[in-house]
Amino acid sequence: MSGCMSALGGMPQAELSKGLKQLKSEHPPLLEQLEGLYDLTQKIDQEIDVDTNFDALITKVKEFKAALDPHSEREEGILFPMMGVYIGTTSGPIAVMEYEHDQAKSNIGAFLTKVEGGSLSTDEMKKTAELIQNAYFILKEHFSKEENVLFPMAERMLTVEEKEELFRKIQEI
Repeated sequence: MSGCMSALGGMPQAELSKGLKQLKSEHPPLLEQLEGLYDLTQKIDQEIDVDTNFDALITKVKEFKAALDPHSEREEGILFPMMGVYIGTTSGPIAVMEYEHDQAKSNIGAFLTKVEGGSLSTDEMKKTAELIQNAYFILKEHFSKEENVLFPMAERMLTVEEKEELFRKIQEI
């Protein structure tokens, strides 16, 4: 489904309104956390101090999820439905964005479920850490699509009143 956004490429960058600017500004700290997660998964994969790094990965994944969830809620609960009025939600850009959210959350959720069960072997830890690598690759590309395609599209599509409503509503989450 990732190819669905390519037809929308080449859009000129617009100055983003307050709400869209806020959503975009939430990406760099999330990406920084993601990079830290990925680094830990690499150490685990290379069998460098596996137990310590896996414990750190569990902690950092929980912290990341706590930061990602409200961001996702702002997009899924407010921005996507507002855009969906104009372009629909069952196919096209919104469907792709929601699918990618679901895929990333599914990988993170599967990781957290597996680590609840107790001690894992080194091989199990490596396999479980791959779930976070999957989420990393999905979200890294996903954020780029939002910043370069979806947010500029929303800026052009939404009315001034809708942009003000977007900003107001995302402050509540």
